[in-house]
Formats: sequence, C-alpha cells, structure tokens
Amino acid sequence: MINKIKYILAFAFFAGLAGMLPAQEEYMTINIDTLMYEGGVLEHKVKYYDEPKTDKKPKNVIFLIGDGMGVAHVFSGMVANHGELYMKNFRNIGFITTHSHDNFVTDSGAGGTALSVGEKTYNGAIGVNKDTVAVENIREKAEKKGLATGVVSTSSLTHATPAAFVAHQAKRYYYEAIAADYLKTDIDVFIGGGLDHFTKRKDAKDLTTTLKDKGYTVLTSLNDIAKVKKGKLAGFTAQMHNPSILEGRGNMLPIATKTAINVLDNDKDGFFLMVEGSEIDWGGHQNYTAYVTTEMIDFDQAVGVALEFAAKNKETLVLVTADHETGGFAVEMGDYNSGAVYGDFTSSNHTGLLVPVYAFGPGSEKFRGFLDNIDIPKIIGELIGVEF
Repeated sequence: MINKIKYILAFAFFAGLAGMLPAQEEYMTINIDTLMYEGGVLEHKVKYYDEPKTDKKPKNVIFLIGDGMGVAHVFSGMVANHGELYMKNFRNIGFITTHSHDNFVTDSGAGGTALSVGEKTYNGAIGVNKDTVAVENIREKAEKKGLATGVVSTSSLTHATPAAFVAHQAKRYYYEAIAADYLKTDIDVFIGGGLDHFTKRKDAKDLTTTLKDKGYTVLTSLNDIAKVKKGKLAGFTAQMHNPSILEGRGNMLPIATKTAINVLDNDKDGFFLMVEGSEIDWGGHQNYTAYVTTEMIDFDQAVGVALEFAAKNKETLVLVTADHETGGFAVEMGDYNSGAVYGDFTSSNHTGLLVPVYAFGPGSEKFRGFLDNIDIPKIIGELIGVEF
C-alpha cells in the first residue's frame, strides 16, 4: 500500500513550491489522485516490418521524445492498451544514460539540449553549453544541409524540449526570448501550444505578424492546421500548454505529427522532424497513473503515424527515446484483459534511471546497446551527413 505520510509531506513541499514556479511549470505540483487506471478501449495495432539494408542512409529522420518516459511508462501503456503498442514494432532497442553536466538527475532543459546538440550542459539550459555559449543543434545542422525541418509538441513550443531544438537561451524560463528565437531560424513547420508567448508579450510585439511576413501560414485551429499540405506552417493549438488526454485534448499529437510529415515530405532533399509527447512527464510529477498511461498511449499513436510513413517510404529513420525518467514509476499490478494498471512512484520528480531508445528504418542498428544521451544526435548527424 501507499505510504500516506510520504504523500502528505510531498504534497506540502510541492504545494509551497508551486507558488514560486512560473505558470508554465504548474504541472509539477502534485495532484493526489488514484494510482489505479481502470482501463480503456483496445486500439488495433498494425505490424510494420523493418528490414533495412545496413549500408543505407536515411533521407528523413523522425525523432520522437516521450518526456519523462521510462520503461515502466511504456509498459503501463502496453498493459492499459491490452498488450498492444505500435512501439512493439521496434527491433533495434537500446538504453541511454541521461545525467546533465553538473547533476546526476537532469531536467528537461539539459536533457533536451543533450539530445539536440550532443553536449552535456547545466540544468535549465536551452541550446547552450555549460559556459552558456550557444551550440548548433541537429535540427539547425539539418536545415543548413538543405533538409526541411519541424517541431511538434503537446506542450507550449517554448517549453524546454521543443525549445532545445530551436532556441539558445541561458535559462529555460526565458519563454518570450525562446519564442523570438523561432523567428531567427528557417524552420518549416512548428505545431504546439504557447501562442501567448508570441502575442501577449512584455515588449508588446505580435510575433505572428512577423511570421506571416516571413511567409508562414499562422493558424490557431487544429482542424485548419490539419488541412495544410505545403508551405511554411506555424500552428498554435493552445494559448499555453494543451490540456491532457484526460482533460479532452483528443488526438492533437498524432494529427499534428501527420500534418508535419505531409508538409515536410514535399522537400526533395529530405526532412528532420522532432515530436514531443510532453505530458507523460507531467503524469509522473503528479504521481498519477491514469495520466501517465493515457499520455503514453497517445504518444504511441504519434509513433504509429511515424512508423506508417517510414514503412511505406523506406528512407526514413524513426527514433524514439526520452530526455529522462520521471516519478521512479513502477507497474505493481495490471490486467491485460481489462487494461487496468496499478502503479506506484518513488518520487514526484525526475530520476537518474536509464531510459530506452527505439529505432526503425535505415541506420536503426546503430542505436543498439548502451549509449549516452549526447550520442544520439551525433549518430543522427553521421547518418544524414552533418558534423558535430
């Protein structure tokens, strides 16, 4: 049984912390709720066969990051979905260590930066090294090589992980500066929350006007976003963060992922796309099993979109990993028939646990075994022909 004293103390601590956190980090406060997920509806899963030639290089890369996703998070989604996940299609699987430059337990800023620039940095950094010097990330390198590029996230686009693939700031909380950094790139597609940081700014600028001047189609309706087939797209799906699946977000992430792929695939030179399932982490912070499992299944739906494209395209590397584990999560009991999951947590924060990495398509064999997070962008760079 759960140690209630642990929860009371943790709740008191984080309730106090909540008052000091910026509004974008309020998801870190604990919401004491049931540790039982009662189960959901079976999703039919298609099997995709991966038999890439080991000497072939990918033309496209779809890099999916489940924020806070450890092995137990993946397993909870599998049990909740009656034993099925699109992620079961992966055959090339490894593990990565996630520590930051100065801490055994990374935050999403340092973790996302390591996955994007291939260097360890301090917790809270966005696209800069330990000395706060900007470091070119894998998306920027792909862009310079002539590939189309994009970012999709269920969180605000100015939040740590998507920001790490676009911006260069000393602190992850510099949200308005991060929004402005989007305009300093030639990124082709970005879809997610965070409209307020582009429009309701202290400097009174409306960055969406500048985006339109730069040739972007700027949209704020997911239905309209999903209709875009080509050109530059800035799609805002929420003023700040998108709601959780439990709160009615729907299939925003798989739709946005498919839209981004459709638009980026127009580039004859190939594309690089980063997709983040942000709120797996938030369920871990709140020690909320149903939050974790439903976000995990939703993220898997986006993985399924990527795998469907890659299986037909034959030139696409699909890579799935996490920036860190959140919650010290464990699945203590479950039922494949009903989809019920009973979980427990050792922490309301991140941990230093290894996280999995899954790969499909050309170059996927290079992600087997034990790696460090800074190895991931370097291997991608080697495969698409950019230097680190």
